[in-house]
Amino acid sequence: MTHKSGFVNIIGHPNIGKSTLLNALMGEKFSIITSKPQTTRHRIQAIYNDPEHQVIFSDTPGIIEDPRYKMHESMNKFAQSSFKDADIMLFMTDIFDEYEEGNATIARLKSSKCIKFLVINKIDLGDPERLKVLTAKWQEKIEFDETFLISAKEKHGTKELLNSIKSKLEEGPEYYPKDQMSDKSVRFFIEERIREKVLQQYKKEIPYSVEILVEEFKEITKRGKPFVNIRAIIFVARKSQKSIIIGREGAAIKKLGIASRRDIENFLECQIMLELFVKVKEDWRNNDNFLKQFGYQNKK
Repeated sequence: MTHKSGFVNIIGHPNIGKSTLLNALMGEKFSIITSKPQTTRHRIQAIYNDPEHQVIFSDTPGIIEDPRYKMHESMNKFAQSSFKDADIMLFMTDIFDEYEEGNATIARLKSSKCIKFLVINKIDLGDPERLKVLTAKWQEKIEFDETFLISAKEKHGTKELLNSIKSKLEEGPEYYPKDQMSDKSVRFFIEERIREKVLQQYKKEIPYSVEILVEEFKEITKRGKPFVNIRAIIFVARKSQKSIIIGREGAAIKKLGIASRRDIENFLECQIMLELFVKVKEDWRNNDNFLKQFGYQNKK
């Protein structure tokens, strides 16, 4: 039996639907999704397996045109790294998306030698004539191998996209064990789920000043069933943000804990005890040591 494998990287602007598409292609929740920009901060590899294929999908942060912090610069490096190892590049846009002339991402995509798919998202919000014009416009800019009109949220067209990806892959090895589904740890996905709830619950600058670190993950047996004790630290950039996270008489962090626990229990498929604590690390988004601790830079 011939085995085909390869690396498929998804690129595009923030909030274009890249994480939603990855989750739809995998049939699992890998990347967190909110309506806020910069929801995806890391490059996340999700490994699709069937007996004849292994597809290593990569979801990256959208390029931040005007990075304010070293964290933003690291996020841009994650996004730019997707051009280095792609066998197939999925360039994702939608009916509202715009790029300025001379955009660096478009220039790199033009010069890339890999297979290129144009993926136009949110087609449920546009009329057929507009989609036709948009497709023609992009084909004039870049010579795409295939074009797909999809709604990642509604999973319309995603099955056809996955089948086409598999058909384009070349014969190759199993890069990862067939039962492995990501390059990230369980702790990473727990941290992301808590951060997702922060993004959903808090407003203004708070979600962008927060980072999560699972300090303890202890698996035990309770009443004959698996049980996990989790202790997580919510780091904020200023003292004033700590009181906002906690809320009056602890109401806000209690609400955060309840929502996070439900999601994590669904992910782990067992009951958990979740303890949340808040600590201040001033200006962590510009501190190399903190960024290494949080996985934004390589540890030496």
